[in-house]
Amino acid sequence: MSPTAPWPSLPVGIVAILRGIKPHEALSVGEALVEAGISAIEVPLNSPEPFKSIDVLAKHLPENCLIGAGTVLTAENVDRLCDAGGELLVSPNIDVDVMQRAADRRLVTMPGVFTPSEALSALRLGATALKFFPASVLQPAGIKAIRAVLPAAALVGAVGGISERDFEAYRSAGVSVFGLGTSLYQPGFDAAEVGRRARNAVTAWQSLSA
Repeated sequence: MSPTAPWPSLPVGIVAILRGIKPHEALSVGEALVEAGISAIEVPLNSPEPFKSIDVLAKHLPENCLIGAGTVLTAENVDRLCDAGGELLVSPNIDVDVMQRAADRRLVTMPGVFTPSEALSALRLGATALKFFPASVLQPAGIKAIRAVLPAAALVGAVGGISERDFEAYRSAGVSVFGLGTSLYQPGFDAAEVGRRARNAVTAWQSLSA
């Protein structure tokens, strides 16, 4: 299978996961994230009217932002994501039809994996990056053990139950990208609160390479 799109050059390796966000608040929250330095944003499809939120973010945030959907489970939703202007596809699992459609549409993909078999299968299907999920269950030691059998060039992300306090431990295990959900955004958080949390996360990321 042909590979999906390459991972773009981002200022920080953080994907903001806005589970539960509503379209009317998407832009203000997105602008707060971008101002803090986070330019990759995922709207899970089990959020209210997710494609409307993706459309708003894709149209109004800077062109160098990577906007997309999470919890993408069907090829039909791959098409809807593209129609909304999204370029990033994140899923909790590996699905051949989803990955094939994503490759056809040249999306950046980050499918969820938990085992060596799933990780290697995702890479064979052309995954841009791997999403180890839930990372809080695998822990850095588990990811490090699996990372040892993957190709050196494989891009590894950690998602699920982690915050900026965990960056250093997971980075030492070979993780390059972090998906932050409830530590950045929860329904009811306004843009100011999200911005404050995002700035803390970006500061923690920057300290990794200081």
